[in-house]
Amino acid sequence: MLSVNSDEHFMQQALRQAQLAADAGEVPVGAVVVANNQIIARGHNQTEQLTDVTAHAEIIALTAAANFLGGKYLKGCTLYVTLEPCVMCAGALAWAQLDRLVYGAPDDKRGFMRFGRELLHPKTKIEFGILHEACGALMQGFFREKR
Repeated sequence: MLSVNSDEHFMQQALRQAQLAADAGEVPVGAVVVANNQIIARGHNQTEQLTDVTAHAEIIALTAAANFLGGKYLKGCTLYVTLEPCVMCAGALAWAQLDRLVYGAPDDKRGFMRFGRELLHPKTKIEFGILHEACGALMQGFFREKR
């Protein structure tokens, strides 16, 4: 059984968000923002639904978290996301001064790590590979169906 305050637990919640995206025909990426072991924001890709290329799971979750906290800085917060963030999202995470980023599956084509961790705020800690098999399988299954 997973601890309710574990990285695996929170990544499971991000996977639920990713499934919502998949069910809506969106690329299945999900995210949750956690502060003090509480989920304060959730997001999933909505680029098709909103006709907005910036409507990535991370951006939606960051906006919701900032609204919840009443400020743009997410110090003390962790973002759990099922796929390695793109460069755009990494830039937003840097501006938000996020404490910690945890992602599941790598994105070798569009992930920010192609350009280096310097795209994030210098104090942001990074963890990766949490439930990477489940995160990757959801993504692979989605694109397999599309082909």
